Parts: sequence; structure tokens; C-alpha cells
Amino acid sequence: MLREAVRARYAAIAGGESTLVERNKMDGPDGSCCRSSNPEMEDAPTPNQPSGCCFTPDEQAHTLGYSAADIAVVPEGANLGLGCGNPVAIASLRPGQVVLDLGAGAGFDAFLAAREVGETGRVIGVDMTPEMVAKARANARAGGFSQVEFRLGEIEALPVADAAADVIISNCVINLCPDKRPVYREAFRVLKPGGRIVISDVVAREALSDEAREDLALYSGCLSGATLLADLEKILADAGFVDVVIRPKGNSDEVITSWEAKRGFEQKVFAAEVTAKKPDGQCRCD
Repeated sequence: MLREAVRARYAAIAGGESTLVERNKMDGPDGSCCRSSNPEMEDAPTPNQPSGCCFTPDEQAHTLGYSAADIAVVPEGANLGLGCGNPVAIASLRPGQVVLDLGAGAGFDAFLAAREVGETGRVIGVDMTPEMVAKARANARAGGFSQVEFRLGEIEALPVADAAADVIISNCVINLCPDKRPVYREAFRVLKPGGRIVISDVVAREALSDEAREDLALYSGCLSGATLLADLEKILADAGFVDVVIRPKGNSDEVITSWEAKRGFEQKVFAAEVTAKKPDGQCRCD
């Protein structure tokens, strides 16, 4: 049920049937986009929330850490205002590298990565929503990104060969997976020895209630699927990663409250930057 709810939500966004605001709205008795029926969310609007809690994709991208130049360089329609950070900005990509984007959406981060790796590099985006893959492929054609390809698939079973990628990026997608362990095992498998993950995601500061985790709107809105920090550290270590760093994004509270107009959830989760490395000379392909 969770996976289908997520797929339906993002298919609607890809098709233009839903906006950024619609992605995270929790309809209440008055039907406004700033209401939630979840008792964990308080009623007071956040100070930085615009009237009507409506952000354009470009405005949201600035909150997430993208520059005006980032927005200008990608094809129109690639920036949907999704995510919880800008993984490309902290990935230190180099020309000629192969980059894999988990949950690539309409291709925003993949196209920014392509700018960094150049014509000698390659970017592969994977997404489980056919509508998003179709949109990303159309954007790649429109922008002339010949070194970028998009594949339909689930990130728990990547359609990518062993030891194929130098760097894996992902932006607020892994929290949408009911079980994060196979995602990181697959990431380890497809990385070259010495390869890295550079991920923006939502991480839990405290255990979330069963009621919050079962709220499909909170889950598909990237909030209640977050993994506890200690649990995520263990998942990464168990997958084989070393040099694990999980830190809050500098404006984490602003990012979280930009999605949901209720005070409180930014105390439960944070927008995180997650980096880790696959040891040199090691291949774990079981």
C-alpha cells in the first residue's frame, strides 16, 4: 500500500495533476493546504510559510540549496521543487565519472551531475514511476543531455551492473522505501571500489508513532518514513560502507517546515546530508 501511494503521488506530479503544494497537503475540515488531521501536528503556521503555504518550484529549489544558475541550466520542467537538499553541490563530482541517481524524478539532479562530469562522463537515473521516467527522458532530449539516461526500476533492485558507478546521489527518496536495507546493499553492489554515496534524505531524531507512520500523506510527503539516526548508521555499516557521516543540513528546520505548515515535525525529523564510502578493493555482490 505504501509503495502504491508513493507511486500514485509522484505520477500525479509528473503528469502535472499535482503541484508541490499538493504533494504535501494534509486536507482538513476547511480544505486548505495547510491543515492536517494528524494529531502530532500543531495548528500554528510556521513563521517562514508564505500566505497560502504556496511555493513555486524555483522558490523551493532555493530553499533546498540550488542556485539561480542551477535552475537556469536544466531543461524546463526538470525542477519540480522536490527534494530535501542539493546532493550535487556536496558531491565533488569530476569529469569522466559515472554517477547514479536513485529516484531521479524529472531529472533535475541528474542534469546538474551531467554538467559536472562532462561529455566524457555518464549519468544514470533510476525511478520506479513510469510517468517520471518518461518526463525525464523527454527533458534529456529537450536539453541535449546525450550522456544522461533514465531507467525504470526500483532502487531496492537496481537495473545497474555490479561496480558500475563512481558516485551515487539521491534526493529525498530512500525515506520513501519501507525497508532501507536492500537499498543500501544495492548501492554498495553497484559502486566501484572506492566509490561514494552522497545523499540528501530525511532522518528521524526520535521514534515516530505508529499513527504517523501509517499516515499515507505524511509518508508519501517524505516525513514519516524517516529512519532513526542510529538505525541508519547501522544499516550503512552492515551494508559494508565506511567513513559514514550523517549531518543535518544547515537550514534543516526551514526545509522541513517548507513542506508542512504545522509546527512540530521539524523536532522529530531533520533534512540530512549522508555520505559514505565503499572500501577500495572490495566487491560485495551477493
